[in-house]
Order: sequence, then structure tokens, then C-alpha cells
Amino acid sequence: MDHAELLTLFDRDLREEARPDGPDARVERAGGVVRQVAPAPGWNGVLWSALDEAGADAAIAGQIGHYTGLGLDFEWKLYGHDRPADLGRRLRAAGFTPGPEETLMIGEAAGLARDAAPPEGVRVVQVTDPAGVDLVADVHEKAFGADSSWLRHQLLARLSDPDSVVAVVAMAGDEPVSAARMELVPGTPFAGLWGGGTVPGWRGRGIYRTLVAHRAHAAATRGYRYLQVDASSQSRPILERLGFLSLTTTTPYEYASWPSWTRV
Repeated sequence: MDHAELLTLFDRDLREEARPDGPDARVERAGGVVRQVAPAPGWNGVLWSALDEAGADAAIAGQIGHYTGLGLDFEWKLYGHDRPADLGRRLRAAGFTPGPEETLMIGEAAGLARDAAPPEGVRVVQVTDPAGVDLVADVHEKAFGADSSWLRHQLLARLSDPDSVVAVVAMAGDEPVSAARMELVPGTPFAGLWGGGTVPGWRGRGIYRTLVAHRAHAAATRGYRYLQVDASSQSRPILERLGFLSLTTTTPYEYASWPSWTRV
């Protein structure tokens, strides 16, 4: 399958026909927009859009009105091939703040499910209970310097359904040093790799590569063909060496329904 065909399949299966990412979330279709709505701290945002120059600004205003009416911050997940070509400029003009640009990368799960042993003294543990979720959240906060309450909420909600998520932690003795998850999308050939992070002091030792291989094996065993990653500039070179292909860029555009000074 060439890049254009793969990107078309990705858009259809994971964006236009998206499923909710948790039991308390819902996906809505409103005109040329597909969005997810979830109670805080769940993820809220626009997953896909089919807009033209004539209707783009009205569609943007409609999504702002919808989410602000619910009192929810939200994200417009913009891809490099989305139309109109100036959609990013229009989002900024409407009050959105762009985050760091990432690269959408796709790899063949079977080809990536190779042996990649962790460094000496490190073992990989699959998360199966709330205590494991706490370890993942702890790594997330240390690796990314960000609040992990939403991640803890999402993983706890999905623990009862092992066909929807695989989460793993790399442990050095009793210390969690790296963690990652894989979100499975039944009925599609895609599984998504998310949240791969390693705490300072343990980076550059091959742990990230080990967790990719571990999840690739789990995906291939379950019959998934492709692994999808929104890769940061740090992850992209590693993933390229493993065999991932770059398809397009993706940028999160954030909209705050309420100014930060109004929040308690």
C-alpha cells in the first residue's frame, strides 16, 4: 500500500469513523466535523473535518460555541493535508493556540515485533491493576513534566477491557523508569502507540525501543497490521531507524473555554 492509500485508510478508520476513546466519551458528527465530547478530565476535540474556504470559519465558530457551551476546553487536531490549506491560520485567528508539530508515522506491526531486550537490570511489566496505572502516571509526570490525572482516569476506565488498551512499565528494581500504552481500534488494521516516555537519567539506553517492540508484538498477536504514532522530534529518528514511515504532520490547536485567571 502506498503512502496516499495508507493516509486515506488512516483518515477513514481513525478520524472520519472514529470511536470514543473511553466508556464515558462519545463521538459526534456535526456537518463537516467529527468531534469527541467527554467529561473532564477526558480528551475533548475535533478529530476530522471536511471543510472548504467558504464554510471553514463558520464551522470553527460552531465548534467553539459547542464546547464553550459545555464549559470544556478542547483541541482541534490538525493534520498537514487537511483543507482548506490555511486552516491553521484560521484557527489561530479564532483564538486557538498551536502546540508543537509532530509527525504522523506508520509501521508494520509484524516487522517491528522483533526482540529488543531491555538494558540489564530493567524488566517490562504489563499493567493490569490500579497500582500499575499509578506507575504509568508517575512516569508520565516525571518524563513530560505534565499533569497525569487525565491519563490515570482513562487507563482506569479501560482496564476492564484488555481488547482496547495495552499499557506497559519498564521497572528498574522497584523504580518505574519508562512507560507507554497502545490503544487498539477493533474493526480496523490500526493500533496506536501513545505516551512513550522515559524519566531523566534513564534515557538513551534503548528502553523506548524495547517498549515499541513489546507493543508491536502484542499488536501483531492480536491481528493488527499497522502501528500509528504521533512522533515528537525526539522520537522520530528512533522510529525511522525501526522502520516507521512518515505520512504527514499533526499539530494540536488548543482552545480554552475559560481564561486561566477565572479558574479556581
